[in-house]
Amino acid sequence: MPAIVSFAAFWPYYLGEHAHPWCRRLHFIGTTLALGALLTALGSGRLGLLVAVPLLGYGFAWVAHFLVEKNRPATFTYPLWSLRGDAILWWKMLTLRLDPELERLGITWPPARRSSLT
Repeated sequence: MPAIVSFAAFWPYYLGEHAHPWCRRLHFIGTTLALGALLTALGSGRLGLLVAVPLLGYGFAWVAHFLVEKNRPATFTYPLWSLRGDAILWWKMLTLRLDPELERLGITWPPARRSSLT
């Protein structure tokens, strides 16, 4: 695969790497818990909780990729775009706008089969 040079090109790739519904759910849970830990740490002054932020966020995401989706997390190759993608994925799931985006991009689970005749 050639290098991706823009977030607009990365976003469909990112969603394709998160095609399994449980992968997305685990991302959502991890991101929610990470945001909760971040806000709790900042609001309470217990800055030691900041250690939990990446552990929660990446922990749930990496379990999702390695055990559910069975692929390599995009963050290994595109760390900043992946973080941005995680935030957008979380927001679209929270606001119930992810399904139309997946449909628009033709991302399904299980993946649509390609005909061997094409």
